[in-house]
Order: sequence, then C-alpha cells, then structure tokens
Amino acid sequence: MDVLLIIDMQQGLFIQPRHQDAQVIANINRLADNVRASQGRVIYVQHDEPGSELEPHSPGWQLHADLTPAPAESRVRKTACDSFLGTELGFLLAEQAVDRLLICGCATDFCVDTTLRSAAGQGFDVTVLTDAHTTADRPHLTAEQIIEHHHWMWRHLSLPEGRSVTLLTTDELLAPPQVAAAC
Repeated sequence: MDVLLIIDMQQGLFIQPRHQDAQVIANINRLADNVRASQGRVIYVQHDEPGSELEPHSPGWQLHADLTPAPAESRVRKTACDSFLGTELGFLLAEQAVDRLLICGCATDFCVDTTLRSAAGQGFDVTVLTDAHTTADRPHLTAEQIIEHHHWMWRHLSLPEGRSVTLLTTDELLAPPQVAAAC
C-alpha cells in the first residue's frame, strides 16, 4: 500500500513566497486523489509552534486553503522537523503494510528532508515527489538551488541494505505502468 505523507502545508508557511507553490499544491492534490483511488492512505502533518504563525488552531496553523483533504484522513501534529519524533506517525504507519512512503510538502530543507531521512533510517522505502515539495529563498541560496541540492543529496544517501529513496515527478508516479510488448 502507498502512504502519502503531506508535510506542513499550512497557511502560515505560505505568507512568504514559496518556490512554484501553486504547482506544488496542484501536484499534492493529484497525488492525494490517486492514493485515495488506489486504497492507499493520506496523512497530513501539521507543525505546532506556539507564539508564531503556526500557533495551534490559529488561521496560519490550518492546512493550506487550496488543499483538498478528505474528512477521515489522518492528521499528525509535531513540534520538531522530524514528523516521527514524539508523534503517533510510526503507530499510524504500523496499522498497515506500507509498500512505499510517498513524501511531499514544505519546507524542503527542514521538515521534508528531516522526515525523509528519518523514514529511510527506519526502513521505509521512500519516494519523494520532486515537483511536490517546496521551500523559500534563504539568505545564502535560492529556493531552486536548495531543492536541486536536496535532490542530489537524497539520490546519494547511504541507506540500510535493501532500502531506497526514489525521486520521481508527479507525472512519472501517476503514469500507467508500461506493458512489455510480446516478441
């Protein structure tokens, strides 16, 4: 079963511009629709940061208004970059056999990266959707440079035997399987 983990796509994080945010959100919605249709699971992760734009239950803490969550989908609340640390995420994933953990969201260089590395270290086969995560420009690098750097890093991670991190675009993931021609 595929599980789609949508990390920190919250209103307060989109006050400042994010790299290709409209396209990222559209791709996340396409991915969620596909995972639901294939009987997979969609889990939304929300960051709690009291006294900030991510104050729990504030307008900024809410999921981005352009996302289309289904009412019964799981939500995980976290207080650190790692979506597993001190949360129920591991228990939610243990409720079913996870063939592939699909990761997307915000911000590439913080919570997406930390969660991806944690998931891979815990033995999950991870697929990151290269056009379904985003970040903002930083003082030393543009968002585009940060994303390019992280794609390179994720392709070259040293992982436990038999585990992988795969990078795909949304279109590549959603493409129908190719049938080999008969000889």
